[in-house]
Amino acid sequence: MTIVTDAKNGKITEEMKIVAQNEGRDPEFIRRGIASGRIVIPMTPYRDIKICGMGEGLTTKVNASIGASSDIVDLDMEVKKAKAAEAAGADTLMELGTGGDFLGIRKAVCDAVSLPVGSVPLYQAFITAAKRDGSIVHMTEDDLWHATEEQAKLGTNFMAIHTGINNIVLDRLKAHGRFGGLCSRGGAFMSTWMLHNEKENPLYAEFDYLCEILKEHEVTLSTGNGMRAGAVADATDRAQVQELIINSECAQIAHDKYDLQVIVEGPGHVPLDQVEMNVKLMKAMSGGKPFYMLGPLVSDIGAGRDHIVTAIGASASAAAGCDFLCYVTPAEHLALPNLEDVIEGVKTSKIAAHVGDMVKYPETAREVDLAMGRARAKLDWEAQYKLALDPELARATRDSRSPGDEDACTMCGDFCALKIVNANYDLCK
Repeated sequence: MTIVTDAKNGKITEEMKIVAQNEGRDPEFIRRGIASGRIVIPMTPYRDIKICGMGEGLTTKVNASIGASSDIVDLDMEVKKAKAAEAAGADTLMELGTGGDFLGIRKAVCDAVSLPVGSVPLYQAFITAAKRDGSIVHMTEDDLWHATEEQAKLGTNFMAIHTGINNIVLDRLKAHGRFGGLCSRGGAFMSTWMLHNEKENPLYAEFDYLCEILKEHEVTLSTGNGMRAGAVADATDRAQVQELIINSECAQIAHDKYDLQVIVEGPGHVPLDQVEMNVKLMKAMSGGKPFYMLGPLVSDIGAGRDHIVTAIGASASAAAGCDFLCYVTPAEHLALPNLEDVIEGVKTSKIAAHVGDMVKYPETAREVDLAMGRARAKLDWEAQYKLALDPELARATRDSRSPGDEDACTMCGDFCALKIVNANYDLCK
C-alpha cells in the first residue's frame, strides 16, 4: 500500500489532511490530486519529516541542493548547510554529494533536518565503480539497484532517477548536436556508460524493477533531466524533448501500474521567451504531473550572480504553472556553495516562488504584499520587518544607515514622500 493506493481507494490520510490545512485546501482536493498524479507528498517509513505537498493548486515549493565534492569533503559544513537551508525557508533538500562517505554524510544530513530529502543514487553507483574498478564505465546494474535501496533505507523521500535517457535520446543528441554539451552529471555518467558498453540504460530497460524498489520503500520518483541544456542556445532541442517524452511515459507507468508518486524534472538553461512553453509542454505530455524546474537560468553570462538570473526564470516558470523550483546559488558554475551561498540561494528562490504564486493565486498570495504596502504608507517599520521575507536583513540594512528622523530612512531623509503627504494632505486612506 502507498499513499497513491489510499487516494485511489478514496481514503484521506493524515498527510493529506496536513497538506490541506497548510495550503488552505479541502482534504478531498488533495486526495483527488494524489489519485490523479497531479499532487505528491514525499514520504518515507524510515524517519519523521515535515509534511510537504507539491503540485496543482498548491503553493510553489523550493528545493535547496547541497553535497560534498571530490575537492571539498566537510561533513560538519554539509550539516550546517542543511540546517541553514531549512532555517532560510527551503521546503525540501537534496543531498547530492559526490565525495567522501556517501551514506555517512547523507545519514547525518537526514538526521539533522525535518525536511523531505532527495538524492541521485546513480552518483553513488558510478563513483563506487570508478573507485573499485578504475572507471565509471565498469558500473554494473546491481550497483544501481544496491545504491537505490541503500539510500531509500536512510529515509530518502524522493530520488532523481534518469529513466528517460535511452538509445533513441542519444541518437537525437548526436544528430542534432549541441553548443554547450551536457551539463547534467547524471546524464554524462549514463550516456558515457551506454556508449562504452553498447547497452541500454538499465533504469529504462529495467524500469519495472526500479519501480518495485521505490514502491517497497515508498520513495517518490523524480524523473531526472539528464538532457537539460547547459546553454540557452541548446534549450528545447530534440534530445531534451525526446527525454521528456520518455520520462512522461515512465511517469504514467509508475503512477498507474505501481501507485508511485512521480515528479517530472524540467530543463536548466532556457531563454525567457521559452520558459512558459516548456512548462506547458511538460504539463501536457505528463498529464499534469508536478513539475520540478531546475532553475531555470535565462542567460548564460551571470556567473557570480546566477541566483538572480535564476530568480527571473523561476518566477516566470512558477507563474506558468511550475510546482517545484530548485534553487541556484551565487556559486553556480564556479564553486561548491558555502553556507552564505546556500542561504542566499534559498531566499532568492523563495522570492521567485512567491512572485509566481502571485500570478497563480492572486486572491491569496497577494495579501502579504497588500499588508506591506499599507505598512509602508504608514511608515510602520516594525510591521515592514515582520512582513519581509528576510526580517533580519531588512532591519539590519536600515539600522546600518540610521536616519536622523526615526520615521524615515536615509534614502529620502527630510524629504520622505510618504511623510510629506501624510502630514499635509489626506490623499491616501
